[in-house]
Amino acid sequence: MAQWTSAVGAAQLARLLNSQQDRPAGPGTRRPPAYRALADGIRLLVLEGRVPVAARLPAERELALSVSVSRTTVAAAYEALRAEGFLESRRGAGSWTAVPAGNPLPARGLEPLPPEALGSMIDLGCAALPAPEPWLTRAVQGALEELPPYAHTHGDYPAGLPALRAMIAERYSARGIPTMPEQIMVTTGAMGAIDAICHLFGGRGERIAVESPSYANILQLMREAGARLVPVAMAQGLTGWDVDRWRQVLRDAAPRIAYVVADFHNPTGALADEDQRRQLVEAARSAGTVLVADETMSELWLDEDVSMPRQVCAFDPAGSTVVTVGSASKAFWAGMRIGWVRAAPDVIRSLVAARAYADLGTPVLEQLAVNWLFSTGGWEQAVELRREQARENRDALVTAVRRELPSWEFEVPQGGLTLWVRAGGLSGSRLAEVGERVGVRVPSGPRFGVDGAFEGYVRLPFTVGGAVADEAAARLAAAARVVESGGSGGGEAPRTFVA
Repeated sequence: MAQWTSAVGAAQLARLLNSQQDRPAGPGTRRPPAYRALADGIRLLVLEGRVPVAARLPAERELALSVSVSRTTVAAAYEALRAEGFLESRRGAGSWTAVPAGNPLPARGLEPLPPEALGSMIDLGCAALPAPEPWLTRAVQGALEELPPYAHTHGDYPAGLPALRAMIAERYSARGIPTMPEQIMVTTGAMGAIDAICHLFGGRGERIAVESPSYANILQLMREAGARLVPVAMAQGLTGWDVDRWRQVLRDAAPRIAYVVADFHNPTGALADEDQRRQLVEAARSAGTVLVADETMSELWLDEDVSMPRQVCAFDPAGSTVVTVGSASKAFWAGMRIGWVRAAPDVIRSLVAARAYADLGTPVLEQLAVNWLFSTGGWEQAVELRREQARENRDALVTAVRRELPSWEFEVPQGGLTLWVRAGGLSGSRLAEVGERVGVRVPSGPRFGVDGAFEGYVRLPFTVGGAVADEAAARLAAAARVVESGGSGGGEAPRTFVA
């Protein structure tokens, strides 16, 4: 059986190779042989995630014609990649991309920072901001006032509180997507929603198509569920989704589920336009794939001139193809573990029935708090405060990183909570390791890829601003200097920092 899960055509690979920026060589540096340049180009595409791991490469003769070199040159490049662990081959099955053994995904960078580390460590690991007060306190007070009638019940609502289900359905209907409460299930955060969806549709060994890069915690959740992840490379920059590539993967790999974050994608910040959304839905419907649309970032536009496209589920209002996931955790507060699923009523019934063997239900008090926010207008005011915080932090972090690390490359997203940064040719894993020693915590690029891709990247969330952003960038620059010099950074103790 072939080990590849997608394929890259010769013309497509040639375009990707041509798009790589030529970096000037230093004085006295000789150009590498043609085969070495080709091998390095393919290796870089794999490490950056622009060519997925486990993607079948074109035959030697096809690629030679597309990149205008001899077949011998391509054969030598493939052999070099095999020797380095970036290519695997088998007679009759072809050659497919890989990542060398001994490059495990970094284990640190996204877990909450321990309380004892506060004051000495700047945490750029979690893309989460403090609660938008006074709205959290007001919501909890409002929930307490509504609690007494529910306290006289069993408190077990596997589908969610009827009032909150109706309110969420009403919010979708107000955006032009007619929705009944029977199409809504309230969950314990977006992670709880996606876990339930994966267990219902996925099953151990099922293929799930994911963006490459994608949200690290979701990728890990899917791995632990036994899924076979099929990465689909994002288009370059913030231009969003390569729909032709998605269509090809959905047709060839036939995944049971496809997971996308179309609104201010985590980690890149890209925003899919309406045409991309429509075509993704059409491609999923044609392939018989369930398209899971994660909308947790959908209300976090930061620039006034952003024109938000219609939601993905607007192109499948009945919910027969698109299963939508929403959450209060990013737009409001990570401690508010309330999420929801919008899908066809039969899907919701199946999810609710399966919940009896999982978490039974979501805490009533938190559901009442979110319902209070939705019903009083507090949600809109709290989210606007969240946007102001994120906008100020984004601008401060961008300025600081550009000043301290001018060789690092990124595009500034118009929304979301994260910068996706190419770290000037440095190893993201090494930066994460050394960063913790100099007092800044940052997740490396491979956390957001499949099988070790994106080694040259780090993700920087908009969680700090002002003087803290300046200090974070300075510590990242110190870590970068250590990595460049080949040192360990062990002798640089983090300074205590008080905002």
